Amino acid sequence: MNKSIQFQKCSASEESRLRALQKVLEKTEKPFASGDSIGIKLHWGERGNKNYLAPVYAREIVKWLQAAGLKPFVFDTTVLYSGGRRDGQDSLNTAAKHGFTEEYLGCQVMIGDGLDGKSIIDLPAGFTHFATVQTAKVVQDADGFVILSHFKGHMEAGFGGSIKNISMGFASRAQKQRMHADAKPKLIKAKCIKCGECVDVCPTEAATMADNDFPVYDRVKCIGCAQCIAMCPETALKIIWDTDIKVFQEKLVETAAAVWRVIQKKTVVVNAVIDVVAECDCLPGNHHRIAEDQGFISTYHPVLADAEAIILLGAVPFDQAHPNIPWQRQFEYAKEIGFSNV
Repeated sequence: MNKSIQFQKCSASEESRLRALQKVLEKTEKPFASGDSIGIKLHWGERGNKNYLAPVYAREIVKWLQAAGLKPFVFDTTVLYSGGRRDGQDSLNTAAKHGFTEEYLGCQVMIGDGLDGKSIIDLPAGFTHFATVQTAKVVQDADGFVILSHFKGHMEAGFGGSIKNISMGFASRAQKQRMHADAKPKLIKAKCIKCGECVDVCPTEAATMADNDFPVYDRVKCIGCAQCIAMCPETALKIIWDTDIKVFQEKLVETAAAVWRVIQKKTVVVNAVIDVVAECDCLPGNHHRIAEDQGFISTYHPVLADAEAIILLGAVPFDQAHPNIPWQRQFEYAKEIGFSNV
């Protein structure tokens, strides 16, 4: 294992998991100065999701930082789709419902792009898809970061880990839409039961449905968030792409790379390779496991952290969960644009 990577294996028990995180943190040097304000970027789970990382792990990182005289806070950003995190106050309510409170964590819980989603800045990018990248203003407000990511599957990215947590996780709602824009729903009529769930969850009213008829989708109004696809109880929708399917992977990497330029000298990256399920914590429900628990990884680069997680888990779980997603492109493209040499 690369000497800049720390790893601690665990079993599925809560005690073993927590001890593994404690041990990996003990071995991780902090690139911060005493008194620094440190943002812990995490995902507290969509309302109704059962697989998000429990707040006990964030609390352990808070303790680790506070013991060194640092001032941590926990944050996430607003999202595109309907549900419990679309605006800042709803997101904070969801966080509290899932146990992410100031009382429990011992630090402030906040929205990185503000309660109204308008605390944002533009970062230079200069890549193929994005000349600039719009992100939450927290990227320049904090003195440093710990990126705490739940490593699992993802219907559009194949897997979600540190790259995605920095990319989608720091992105403004507009930047999230720019990344998602090429994904559209296609109805499989033989499976559709005309329940209207897709219409109910669509945040832009792109999905409509006349009485006792099949739903239709306005591709102009559609922002590509894929919530209708994820929430269909009969899996009657599939993703079709307006561009090469690899473009989403590349946009994800470009956004992460632009953010990384700003935060790279003051960031620790932690991947929790536990509860490895097929889908993102953005989706409600209890998603099926695709691999056994491995443990916790810490390092100083998101691509390195995600590559190490793939080494631990192997490619098969992600190829089987999302067989048509070229997730390997994330690593290839990161190298091509100088984001990583992994």
